[in-house]
Amino acid sequence: MQYTFCPKCATRLEPRDHHGGTLPTCPNCSFTFYNNAAPCVGVMVVKDRAVLLVKRAVAPFQGWWDVPGGFLESGEHPAAGARRELLEETGLVVEPTEVLGFWPDVYGPEEEPTLNICYLAEVIGGEARPGDDATEMAWFPLDSLPEQIAFNWEREALALLAARLG
Repeated sequence: MQYTFCPKCATRLEPRDHHGGTLPTCPNCSFTFYNNAAPCVGVMVVKDRAVLLVKRAVAPFQGWWDVPGGFLESGEHPAAGARRELLEETGLVVEPTEVLGFWPDVYGPEEEPTLNICYLAEVIGGEARPGDDATEMAWFPLDSLPEQIAFNWEREALALLAARLG
């Protein structure tokens, strides 16, 4: 997203020097648009060297396979977001066991910046069923993943997971 006008006072933003770079800044109230990445969480559940993926029901990448996850709520701890997103999308209750890594990426046609926190988690309950914004879910062997993986960060994280598991 790129602002033309200040979201606080509606004055047209102007490029201003900011710590060696240029950022849109309001000449009236000094609002500076940083275009920070939105925090997101993804959760990989692995069983018998297979990872659980969901098929996206919504754009972007509708119909493509996706690591279950989504945007964090304001003030939400990433582990809590991981539990919430997994339950919403798969019906499964999970416990995050470790952070696999962090990946920057973009989301949607306007390529909004995201910072994706990827957890490994184990299932501790629930009833498996696609829900929320998933049309189906399936287990894929790490050496036989579908071609249509939704986001760049997921392909990188899946490759790291496969390498770690040998």
